[in-house]
Amino acid sequence: MSRGILASVFVARIFLFLPFMTVAGCIPVLMEAWEIGAAKVSSIVSGFYFAYAFSLLGFSWLAGRIGAKRAVTLSAWATAISSAAFALFARDYASSLVLYALVGLCQGGVYTPLIMLFRENAPPEKLGAAIGALIASTSVGYAASIAVTGMALGVSGWQTAFLVSGTLPLAGTLMLLTAIRNLPNIIHPTALESGLWRQLRDNRSARRLLLGYTSHNWELIGMWTWAPALIATSFVLSGQSTVAASQSSASFVTILHLVGAFAAFSMGKLSDRIGRRQILIWSAAVATAFSFGVGWLVAFTPYLIATLVIFYAFFALGDSPVLSTTLAERVEPASLGTVLAARSTAGFVSGAVAPIVFGWVVDALRAADASEPVIWGTAFGTLGLGGLLAILFAVRLPPRAEPGPQGANQRA
Repeated sequence: MSRGILASVFVARIFLFLPFMTVAGCIPVLMEAWEIGAAKVSSIVSGFYFAYAFSLLGFSWLAGRIGAKRAVTLSAWATAISSAAFALFARDYASSLVLYALVGLCQGGVYTPLIMLFRENAPPEKLGAAIGALIASTSVGYAASIAVTGMALGVSGWQTAFLVSGTLPLAGTLMLLTAIRNLPNIIHPTALESGLWRQLRDNRSARRLLLGYTSHNWELIGMWTWAPALIATSFVLSGQSTVAASQSSASFVTILHLVGAFAAFSMGKLSDRIGRRQILIWSAAVATAFSFGVGWLVAFTPYLIATLVIFYAFFALGDSPVLSTTLAERVEPASLGTVLAARSTAGFVSGAVAPIVFGWVVDALRAADASEPVIWGTAFGTLGLGGLLAILFAVRLPPRAEPGPQGANQRA
């Protein structure tokens, strides 16, 4: 796989992922405009991630039957169409809930099938860096999404944010399909005993990585959803209006996701050199410390909060490409689509629940007239529970893959 293809896929996914952070970036404004609570507005984001979880399941399964390249193609076109529908017709809570979920339902094929495509075409010694670049493009897409959202809010409100972020994925679709047009579409023969249950029964690595990814996503997606609101709240406490605070927050969250992109690429590349397991343990440990601590500081200067959240994001995302790379190495190719499907479904269902639980905590503590540090400290602490489990499963990951074809070319 050439650098030109990697670069083109990288840029294409930035455009395709523009809708991902739109609602999260608008949370304080939507709560005021639609007069809804934290749990209700976060349900829009959670609806997206629930749909995305089943999209990952469906497209991973489909990639195993029709080939990864064809699954990517189908998903890319569906993403362009559904994103345009969201841009044009999402105008209140109900329509946003439905149409944003539809976008999530179409996005899965430009993630896990691409991991499969990279596994088929990248040299083993460069696989960590390649998948790190793939995950990094997701973070840059999130950064672009939150940047576009912040600028649009300043121009004419959330409607413009929805419109801009929803129409640009078409450019990403055209670029992605051009980039992969010459790659082969491979359909791996699937033996009767090469599926999910055998992998989970016989492959301890697959079990631990699936559980670790599920715990990781609880923390990561909860953080992604609520970090913009945390920073915005800190700016409001310093005297800014809600709209101005949301714009200020968007600037820092853009940096957050760019730093996340650097984390994904650098940690993936570092894991090629020093081993996957070490990166998984230390990234999860540092991120968990931030989860339990950062919310309690919300009343401090917003610039301190924003800086801490940026470091938080680096470590929360740092293990993501390593989890994906390790799974790709320790599962045999014929079973990889099925195992990725199960992993992604569990991970993003977990990630979809986390923002709602977070919102319930915020609503309950505000109803009890708790202080802002107590509200945000306790809410972010719920994300740290996922981090603790991620540490546990990383520690219990076998240092070496189990004997068999899935163990080839892996780094412990």
